[in-house]
Amino acid sequence: MGNVTAHVIVKGRVQGVFYRASTRNEARILNVDGWVRNRSDGSVEACFEGQKKDVDKMIMWCRKGPCGAYVSEVNVEWGGSEKKYQNFSVRY
Repeated sequence: MGNVTAHVIVKGRVQGVFYRASTRNEARILNVDGWVRNRSDGSVEACFEGQKKDVDKMIMWCRKGPCGAYVSEVNVEWGGSEKKYQNFSVRY
C-alpha cells in the first residue's frame, strides 16, 4: 500500500481547544507528515501525507479531536502522494 495525501477541513468547536497541537502530536505518533492550521471561518484545515492506513487513522482521530473539541463535520479530499513534506508542522 503506497503513500497518499488527504486535505482535510474540520468544522465545529475546533479552535481554542488545542486542536492544532494535538493534531501535530497525533501525526508524529502515526508517522504522518504535513501541516495543520486554523482558518478564519473557525474551522481547522490540515494536509496529511503518509501510508494510507496511517492517514486513515489521522482522519478517524480528526472526527473526535482532543478533549474539549466538538467536531460537527470532516471533509476529506484524497490525492496521490507528492512527498512534499518531511515532518508535521503547525502553520500560523
